Amino acid sequence: QVQLVESGGGLVQAGGSLRLSCAASGRTFSSYAMGWFRQAPGKEREFVAAITWSGGRTSYADSVKGRFTISRDNAKNTGYLQMNSLKPEDTAVYYCAATYMYIATKSSDYGSWGQGTQVTVSS
Repeated sequence: QVQLVESGGGLVQAGGSLRLSCAASGRTFSSYAMGWFRQAPGKEREFVAAITWSGGRTSYADSVKGRFTISRDNAKNTGYLQMNSLKPEDTAVYYCAATYMYIATKSSDYGSWGQGTQVTVSS
């Protein structure tokens, strides 16, 4: 399995931006599609965005479409989530995950997970 480590979370005011990174090690990162999920206190983990191994196709939750951008750099074994126009309701722990599927939006389709990074958006 691939090991994943997220970074880049923090506290930001509403309307601000953050870029999350997901560093991969252990297996060939380019073999995996990648996804980002988030979990707010008292809520279930929800899908945010996903990208194929090549980066040629992406998928977004409706709640973040137009504000968030998922990308990856296979040469650096790193994935990214650029988050713009942040809202207080984006506050959550953000997780990156990897899957052998072409692309996936369900958490049960992912076999490798990072430990998460906290994103807090103040109003």
